[in-house]
Amino acid sequence: MDVEANVIESEAGLRPTSECLMHIEIYKARPDVFAISHTHSLYATSFAVLNKPIPAVVYECAILNLKDGVIPVAPYGRPGTPALSNSVIEPIKRADAILMEKHGAIGVDKDPYEAVLKSAYLEEMAQIYYHALVINGGKEPESFAPEELQRWAYPSQIKFSR
Repeated sequence: MDVEANVIESEAGLRPTSECLMHIEIYKARPDVFAISHTHSLYATSFAVLNKPIPAVVYECAILNLKDGVIPVAPYGRPGTPALSNSVIEPIKRADAILMEKHGAIGVDKDPYEAVLKSAYLEEMAQIYYHALVINGGKEPESFAPEELQRWAYPSQIKFSR
């Protein structure tokens, strides 16, 4: 497919996913993105159903590029519609991992492996957040400020021989 939703090649005659328009809009909104991982993972989708952003309760969230210190939730849009495609634009500008209300989750990156890894981190963060809420009797745990997450950098002391 191209970014105008024209099917360029389909050797098997299969139709693209009905959510391809959403993927196209993400690529348009984020020129740095070359890979999208869209999942319906259990814990992340549970928070998406509740329209509940996931705060950065562990520092590993720094890898998700959370400009606001939370994994945001895109407003509901029926799958396969422009409403869904448009709903993800603003949240995906704010983070490399987002929830989709009553639907699922998305991880993005320039590399396919990293996009899938971000989706896996998103699910892990959702699990940790869920368990923290349960252990804490429903009380919100403390979370990291966006500024603290953005300070993270790979240790300069680590040297690669090649």
